[in-house]
Amino acid sequence: MASSPVVIVLSLAERAELDRWCRPSAQCRQRLRAQIVLAAADGLSNQQVADRVRICRETVRKWRSRYASRRLAGLVDLPRSGRPTKFTPVQVAEVKAIACSRPDDDKDIPLARWSVAEIAAQAIAEHVVETISRHTVGRWLTADAIKPWQTRSWITVRDPCFAQRAGVVLDLYDRRWQGKPLSDDDVVISADEKPGIQALRRVTPARPLLPGRARRVEFDYRRGGTLAYLAALNIASGQILGITDPTTGIEPFTRLVDHVMTAEPYASARRVFWVVDNGSSHRGVAAQIRLQQRYPNTIMVHTPVHASWLNQIEIYFSILARKALHGASFTTLDDLAGRILAFQNRYNTTSRPFNWTWTRPQLNDYLKRVAA
Repeated sequence: MASSPVVIVLSLAERAELDRWCRPSAQCRQRLRAQIVLAAADGLSNQQVADRVRICRETVRKWRSRYASRRLAGLVDLPRSGRPTKFTPVQVAEVKAIACSRPDDDKDIPLARWSVAEIAAQAIAEHVVETISRHTVGRWLTADAIKPWQTRSWITVRDPCFAQRAGVVLDLYDRRWQGKPLSDDDVVISADEKPGIQALRRVTPARPLLPGRARRVEFDYRRGGTLAYLAALNIASGQILGITDPTTGIEPFTRLVDHVMTAEPYASARRVFWVVDNGSSHRGVAAQIRLQQRYPNTIMVHTPVHASWLNQIEIYFSILARKALHGASFTTLDDLAGRILAFQNRYNTTSRPFNWTWTRPQLNDYLKRVAA
């Protein structure tokens, strides 16, 4: 049988690399091409190689020639043009424009947001394309990270004194007041109410978790009333002082103030700064005067309107809800109050100040971006 005019001579490095391509873990096509070249290097004709690896002779001739001319690079697939594009760039852009529009405003369609299937249907209805699948639309949106079915809430700055009020709060967190550092006997407190905490009694007890199964909590419940939790956070130490009450208002908040200000170190502090939001219990100048008349060493500082997120006590309320209240069952309001105060005591045993990182310079940068 005549030998091929294309002679393959391998170096030790090339043979080692081709042997690696022949491993069982290699791709099938990669292993086949390496076997063809190795057999050709052993002096076999194209027909003998074809018989050994059970393929046609033309395939052997093809890979022998490509290896002879380009070595290992010749065994790699050449770039392929792929299937011709079905949609023009303009059509793709118009479909994405539909996804970025508001159905109810721009299109007068009774939808609050688009789904992928509805975008595809709308593109056909507007004659952007004759036909298109939701899978194609999904790929296009994913490429540009467009997710019209997602929303994120935000609120515009409506307090004309936002920068001034927020700056004062952030300065206190940084232990500064009116441009001067606070002294060691100055205390900063963050206070607020958590109203309407429900005493929910589950119809059946929760089932414990098991390997491979999460803890199960009964969905159905009986309402046992609500109460309010009023708490104050010492910014420097992370300690919590709080009380429970049937409701919120000026009188319950005053009881919280008495509860805090009759304890140390607040009773003997030179100044105690109370950071509060604009709730009805402590709103406006009247609340500031009322607090200072009762305790002359106190100064009430309000966060801007709609900026309760600047009040650090809200972080603690979130921890309380997640760790002590979510999914729990309470037979009475007393049980609920007991749980809240017991968690408060437990929290205080390991409490530490929150790592508050949003400072006045970051506030200024934020306001510049909003203005721009």
